[in-house]
Amino acid sequence: MLLFLLSYIGGVLTILSPCILPVIPFVFAKADQPFRKSGLPLLLGMAITFAGFSSLAVLGGAWVAQANNWGRWIAIFLMTIFGLTLVFPQFFERIFEPLTRLGSKISNSSGSSAKQSSFSHSMLLGAATGLLWAPCAGPILGLILTGAATQGTPEKAVWFLFAYALGAATSLMLALVAGGKFLGTLKKSLKAERAVKTTLGIAVLLGVAAISFNLDRTVLTRISRLQTEDLESHLIDLFKPSSGIVAAGTKEDPMLALSPNLAGATKWLNSPALTLESLKGKVVVVDFWTYSCINCLRTLPYVKAWAEKYKDQGLVVIGVHTPEFAFEKDPENVAKALTDLGITYPVAMDNNYSIWNTFENRYWPAHYFFDRNGKIRHHHFGEGGYAKSEQVIQELLHEGTGQKMNTSDLVTSQVQGEGALAASKFSDVKSPETYIGYARAKNLHIDPAVKADSPVKYKNITPLKLNEWSMSGSWNIGKEKAVAVKSKGRIIYRFHARDLHLVLGPQTPGTAISFRVTLDGKAPGKDHGVDINEKGEGIVNENRLYQLIRQRSETEKLEDRTFEIEFLSPGVEVFAFTFG
Repeated sequence: MLLFLLSYIGGVLTILSPCILPVIPFVFAKADQPFRKSGLPLLLGMAITFAGFSSLAVLGGAWVAQANNWGRWIAIFLMTIFGLTLVFPQFFERIFEPLTRLGSKISNSSGSSAKQSSFSHSMLLGAATGLLWAPCAGPILGLILTGAATQGTPEKAVWFLFAYALGAATSLMLALVAGGKFLGTLKKSLKAERAVKTTLGIAVLLGVAAISFNLDRTVLTRISRLQTEDLESHLIDLFKPSSGIVAAGTKEDPMLALSPNLAGATKWLNSPALTLESLKGKVVVVDFWTYSCINCLRTLPYVKAWAEKYKDQGLVVIGVHTPEFAFEKDPENVAKALTDLGITYPVAMDNNYSIWNTFENRYWPAHYFFDRNGKIRHHHFGEGGYAKSEQVIQELLHEGTGQKMNTSDLVTSQVQGEGALAASKFSDVKSPETYIGYARAKNLHIDPAVKADSPVKYKNITPLKLNEWSMSGSWNIGKEKAVAVKSKGRIIYRFHARDLHLVLGPQTPGTAISFRVTLDGKAPGKDHGVDINEKGEGIVNENRLYQLIRQRSETEKLEDRTFEIEFLSPGVEVFAFTFG
């Protein structure tokens, strides 16, 4: 219910986003007519069409995106005709006079009233407007789609999308009512009905032009200083619905009373299948993670150290590997990651999110601490809190033994400042995790707009503001990743952080793809990451997280930097940016 309310509020905020501007003239064109007959059906048609097509996109596949693209151009044609009728009413009355007479006969023969005709006409215009509406995919709309994907129940997202659409319709309704009163006053005082309609018609045509050239998704979002993303993010923090990766320790939920079981694992690595029965009398730490998650990787030195330090005292550490991307479901990929990362404790592969849902977990990483009786006594989400977590382990191990804890003998990080496992300096990180696939992409500026699951040659749009990014070259942008169709595909990102990582992989296993990185247009030099050299050269040969930038200056204050990567061969898959 909270997420439903949050979705509705997110829709209300849409009217503040610059990408809604081209839609407003279509709505105001009906402002001088009775709200119940004209404005209300228009808004309902717009909300239903947007929510319906968005829901199909969540539930369906690439054909839906193509259908939506065709529907967009049909709607552009319809709205062009509508705008021209406002500007040149007499001309279009003559052209459509035969159709008007036919419509009148049908209407009279069926007993339809003028009121019903007006309602249907407005509903049709609203449906067309819904096809044109391309709202900014802010945090709340992204949360709806992400939550549905991670929980494996995309059909639930349908109701939240309708709530989002109704919220947008509500804010537009208030604008429509206010606009109608204004236009009514204007016409009475100046007797300028013809001029008002002509002005509205021109505004509609300008809106059609803006949408036709994707200005609603590019230029308008750049020239407007009014952005709703920060406000939406604050709302998400307030409501705290299910979300994804947590970068740092968060306020914890009430403790769970009993331990859920580990049934549902698709495969066990480093151990036979473990059950609650086999773990009786043990203190257990369950770590939800996935091997391309930077926040998970940075907790591993501590989790590994706890497993080694306390194994002879009765501690069992279990990693639950719940994948975020498709390549993380491959047992061979996960097994290799365990070897590379030096993980020897048992790991359950949770490809179907069965254990995740049983725990009602919401985060990567998440640590759950069980006592010897199988009860959850503590849990922690995200990075940090290592001293407190280890003290809990000591307390659970010493319960009932009469022995005292040595709280001064705590694990310290085994990482010496290099690689992706190095702890982040969160005060310097001003760039968020950024997904490349169209399902969760934000702040992407390219020309033309994204065409889902289709090979397209894109041009980048520069200059970029902080946390904006762009692409150039031939790319096939899918739901969770983008694939370079030809060589010389580029990605540019304006970021602020010490470290920049990119989750990459070859489309064809076993192949190697060369790439080159620049920082502010130059070779990174001493600021190169562990996966490239000082010249910025590197190779993608497996699916994993690659550290590409590590700014090493400890004295200079970090500034906004421009990162660019060029892939010298086709076939690379790009999933997500992360920062540290």
